[in-house]
This record gives sequence, structure tokens and C-alpha cells, in this order.
Amino acid sequence: MIGSIFPEHADRMKSKAPLFGVLILLTGLALWFYQARSGANGFNWPLFRAAFLNLDRWWLAQGVFWAWTTYLIRALRWKVLLRPVNPCARIGPLLRSTIIGFSAVTVLGRAGEMVRPYLIAKTSHVPFASQVAAWIVERIYDTLIALAIFGFAMTQVSPDVLGPTLSWALQVGGGVIVVGTVACLGILILMRYRSLHIERWALRTVSFLEAHRLDRVERMIGAFLNGFRSIQSGGATFRMVLYTVLEWVLVGACYACVIRAFRADIQLSPAHVLVLMGFATFGSLVQLPAVGGGVQVTIVLVLTEIFGIRVELATTAGLLIWFLLWVSILPVGVMLAIRQGLTWASVRDAAKVAEARAH
Repeated sequence: MIGSIFPEHADRMKSKAPLFGVLILLTGLALWFYQARSGANGFNWPLFRAAFLNLDRWWLAQGVFWAWTTYLIRALRWKVLLRPVNPCARIGPLLRSTIIGFSAVTVLGRAGEMVRPYLIAKTSHVPFASQVAAWIVERIYDTLIALAIFGFAMTQVSPDVLGPTLSWALQVGGGVIVVGTVACLGILILMRYRSLHIERWALRTVSFLEAHRLDRVERMIGAFLNGFRSIQSGGATFRMVLYTVLEWVLVGACYACVIRAFRADIQLSPAHVLVLMGFATFGSLVQLPAVGGGVQVTIVLVLTEIFGIRVELATTAGLLIWFLLWVSILPVGVMLAIRQGLTWASVRDAAKVAEARAH
């Protein structure tokens, strides 16, 4: 059954060729990092293996639970965004589309981001443009919380304890926080108080088009702006903030569970876990198809250079956090996709179609 989600053999080999290249490159970078970080002693593979074998399974199970719960919170949050265009949207289809969408991101990387709004638009019978706008609003709220966590992390870490690899984060971090916060808040304020002005300006801008094209563009603009209507309600804004904060609390709980699973080998306070999360948000900007990338490397760097954790233990923690938050839901996403008649090829095609429509 699992084989049914893949294309024909020739297409599969062709489509995986870039992925093999990425895997080889990532492996080379990892080996270089391990050698540079471990020095003459090299990477201690027995310690790496023992770290996995000695993990507390109960804490890992809790981490999986909190990680999976974040998808329910994301679906509930999207229901708030969907209410202006479909007040009767049900949580079941939203949750399924959310899980499949994030599974697509895990496999396809950032190219899979538009799968979720595409599936939600299709199952909820609303214009795709409105769900692209909802996705933008969701990203803005997540970015604001991520910037706040990163700002806290910066206040807790002295430049003196950072190695050269992470020093750049503090050097540019202040500017990133200021610019990012102003940009996100600016968009929210404009769309809440000036949406009509923006719509009129957009319609005037495209008024030169021919009648048949103008009608289509006007409908797309109207649908896109309808996706922002949720932020014009005080109650909806409150629920969006509440769900976003709860989502990140659960993500933090997942980080904490992974750390606790190491028993006495890694001991971090709640504040230190927030520091780890804050720097990892930068790493999450780099997402390689199927293998992740930025998050794992950033977690390893923070644990080794800031908290003095051995690279073998830090590598285990980085892989586990990435697995729990992004990969553990993948089998569920695959099963849901199969039940809905989706194949690997159709999900990949949906990502391409969604990306083309978004542009």
C-alpha cells in the first residue's frame, strides 16, 4: 500500500536525484562539523549509540504527545482564520489537511508550504487566495512569538560564551527583531484598519486589464483580502493570540521532554530551554527536503558552544527534537493522504499548482 504513493520507477529515480545530492552534501557538512568540533578525538560513536539506548522512553512519549497536540491547536487556529469565508468549517477536515500539509513540508521542504492552504481551500470550498492570506496571517503570528523567544534568548546569553559560529546571531539579532516585529505589526495594523483603502488601490492598479481578465483578478483580490478579515475582529484576534501562545508552549514542552529524556546527561533549566528554542528558530528558516537541516545543526551548536554539552549528546538531542516535532507525524499524514485518495505524485503536483497560484 505504501508503494502506491510513489510515481513510476523511472520518475522516482529522477525525482530523487537532487535529494541524494542534498543527503551527500549534508553528510559531508555534518562530518566536517563533527571533526572540527571534536578535534583530534573524533566523534565518539559508542557514546552516540549509548545516548539513544539510555533515553527515558516515558519522556519521549510525552514529547510525541505534545508535538502531535500542536497540530490540533494549529487546526483550531486556522478555523478562526476560516470563519469569515466559511463559518461552518468543521475541525475534522481542517485537522486532516493540517497534518497532510505539514507532512508535505517535511518531505518536500519549503516547497510544500502551500499544500496546506490548497487542501483547506479545496475541502472547505473557499477560494484558494483567501487561504493564502490566512497562511500569511498565521505566519505573522508565529513570527512575532518566535522573535519574542529569540529576543529573550539574546538577553540570557553573553557574547563571551559564544563561539564564532553563533556570534553572528547576536550581531544581527537585534536588527532582525526590530525589523521583523515592525514589519509584522505593520501588516496586521494595515489589514485591520486600511483594508478597504488597500482593496481600492489594488483594483485601480489592475484597471488597465481587459474585461475578462479584470473580472478574474478582481475576484482574486477580493478573496485574498477576505482571508485577512479575521484580524478585524477583536474576539478573533484574542483567539489567534491565545492559540499561538498555546502552540509555542506545547513546542517548548516537547523540547523540555527531550531534554528530560537524557536523565542526568543533559540538565537545562526552563530558561535554558527557551534559549535553545530561540536560537533554533533561526535554524528553522533552513528546511531541506526530507532531511530538515537547519534546526538540527543549530540545536547542536547551541548545546555544545553555549551549554558545554558533548557533541554526541547534542547531536542526539537535535535529531530527536527534529524527529518529534516534524517527522513523527509523517506516517499519520501518509495514511490520511491515502484514505483521501491522494498519492505522492498528487501531493507533489498540488504543491506545484498551489505555488503557481500563489504567485
